[in-house]
Amino acid sequence: METPIGPKIAAAFVKAQAQFGKALKTSVNPHFKSKYADLSSCIDAVVGALNANGIGLMQRTYECKDGVMVETMFVHESGEVMECGMLHVPASKHDAMGFGSALTYARRYSLLTASGLSPDDDDGVAASRPAPQIDAGMMADHIAAIDASANKEELQTAYKAAYDACKGDQTWIAKVIKAKADRIAKAKVKAVANLDQIDTSPINSQIS
Repeated sequence: METPIGPKIAAAFVKAQAQFGKALKTSVNPHFKSKYADLSSCIDAVVGALNANGIGLMQRTYECKDGVMVETMFVHESGEVMECGMLHVPASKHDAMGFGSALTYARRYSLLTASGLSPDDDDGVAASRPAPQIDAGMMADHIAAIDASANKEELQTAYKAAYDACKGDQTWIAKVIKAKADRIAKAKVKAVANLDQIDTSPINSQIS
């Protein structure tokens, strides 16, 4: 349960909010060539006014397997706390870069929401765009080409063509990656079978 908002932090927050600055668009999204307010700009817009009114900014993180959970909190010098609820952001990739990116994104939007600032960036445009249409028949041909590849070079060429044809669709990407893994596994089984067929019996060296 959230801690009730006390009268001291409520009064201080109202004064601080009136003094908030603007989250300046100082960063550029490389995909859409658009400017947006990064985490640093969002913090700069509010932390000075918060501190001047006896409020500290905190952002807690919670354990989450598929992404990050962040909660923005304001702590008054009196000890009163304002909890602003948790925000979950899934990680696009389950590695350090993916989780780091999700954490930055979550911290920024959690702070903007908790502070009442307008999110001036548009780096979330992709989320509102329709998913690209993928030709299932064409993808089946790409996967067949992966399976039919005769050597490493052909496999790499077929895999790259199939991956590019996915257009970022995670479902098809997973199928293409699996097709490559299956082709490699098949090649290993064939190599072992070929070794088993080699005659390794002792050579009869007696001369008649």
